[in-house]
Amino acid sequence: MTETLNTSAPVTTGLYIGGAERRAAETLEVLDPGKPGVVVGHAAAASAGDVDDAIAAAKAAYPAWSALSPRGRAEQMQAALAGIAEARDEDAAILSQENGKIRIEAWVDSLVFEIRWNLALALADEVDAAKVLGPAPGIPVTTTVAYQPLGVVTVIVPFNWPIAILGASLPHALLAGNTAIVKPPPTTPLATTRVVQRIAEKLPPGVLNVVTGKDADMSALITSPDIAKVCFTGSVAGGKRIMQMASSSLTRVTLELGGNDPAVILEDATLDDVELDRLYAAVFDTTGQICMNAKRIYVHRSRLDDVVAGLSARLDRAVIGYGLDEGTTMGPLHSPVQKAFVAELIEEAKASGAEVREFGTLPASPELQGGNFLRPAIVIDPDPSLRVVTHEQFGPVIPVIPFDTEEDAVAAANDTWAGLCGSVWSSDPEHANRVGGQLECGYVWVNDHGATRLDLRAPFGGMKQSGFGREQGIEGVRAFQDTRSIAHLDPDALAAG
Repeated sequence: MTETLNTSAPVTTGLYIGGAERRAAETLEVLDPGKPGVVVGHAAAASAGDVDDAIAAAKAAYPAWSALSPRGRAEQMQAALAGIAEARDEDAAILSQENGKIRIEAWVDSLVFEIRWNLALALADEVDAAKVLGPAPGIPVTTTVAYQPLGVVTVIVPFNWPIAILGASLPHALLAGNTAIVKPPPTTPLATTRVVQRIAEKLPPGVLNVVTGKDADMSALITSPDIAKVCFTGSVAGGKRIMQMASSSLTRVTLELGGNDPAVILEDATLDDVELDRLYAAVFDTTGQICMNAKRIYVHRSRLDDVVAGLSARLDRAVIGYGLDEGTTMGPLHSPVQKAFVAELIEEAKASGAEVREFGTLPASPELQGGNFLRPAIVIDPDPSLRVVTHEQFGPVIPVIPFDTEEDAVAAANDTWAGLCGSVWSSDPEHANRVGGQLECGYVWVNDHGATRLDLRAPFGGMKQSGFGREQGIEGVRAFQDTRSIAHLDPDALAAG
């Protein structure tokens, strides 16, 4: 098993292939985004040969695993999950240090994985649900439409919520009868590897494998003809690369990519403290680094001051600091590059003449100097062509844009490359549904928004360049299955025809 976190030595994790832990000749150095120069730990850097071994192990395990009934697989998966919460505090501490986000969010990351795993297992009886088509005029056959697993699948998760996001696809893939290889993110591999390995150790060898390493050595996880499907969560640019690589072998892909989510606040929105708390969380959870965070707020002009005042009051109370420190409500951005990008968006908005309000105080502790900390900001009534509006900021800044008519709001909300999520805020459910039904995105909230409010039973995924395919629910299981029709000639129907 992986080593225990302590104050005297960094965490180390290995590979887990074919039922055995494996070390590698090289390692990835995992750095703390809040404390420059501090090493959180080291993850094994798989070689191309290690990756080939993982694919071979998953392929060898597939026949026996897929031959089990869905209920049989679910029973083994339930047993493999047992005890997952016992190391949650430690996993959360590691994830907070390698990611930067506050401890409670890191703790919830693992909790959501467990919830999603159990919700997937509850679908066991639906996995093989077949449909029978009886004979019809001119069609003298009885046809059974059934499902079968695909084979070996690769699941690639991002840095921001790696364990929780893994839970949206991995249990569904395994329940459907596939074997899997998990690739944690290279900048935050430690906690995810620990969780996956503990589960993999309780499943038959090769059913679940985990490999970490440099992306350059991982291409076979996408291009190998033995990989039946790749499930990728990450940036739009990353999704395009995955799709291009997978095309060489016509490997199937599910892509859950970035978003530029609009929150449309109508004239009749309530906007009390409860709803403003929700809106604030929808924007600034994980320092703005969630694909389904609200990235643009369109508000009826008569309510503009209410929204700006409500968000400002909450940002005035924000405590920017180290993720594990008590009282911290907003940690650093994950990388220096992202910090520089978001800072550039804020400066560009200032230079354009837009009103920009910045909040909070950067940490004064010497060990945090040079960390990826950034003051959160609101950009009021910016030109819609500014990048703070057109790009996914993935950081603690939000444009607030007034509108005069609902038609203008819907047109502006839909005028984007993205189509992941959106929200409508109104005291009238019918009003909200009417407007929400016009948003071009895969998931719409009413009077709420964000990852913490996602219905984990419902299919989730994007439109446009936010990706395609669906995760969660029975639709998430079907994404890891193929459809097969078996037709039997019906002599009576043939004679009657």
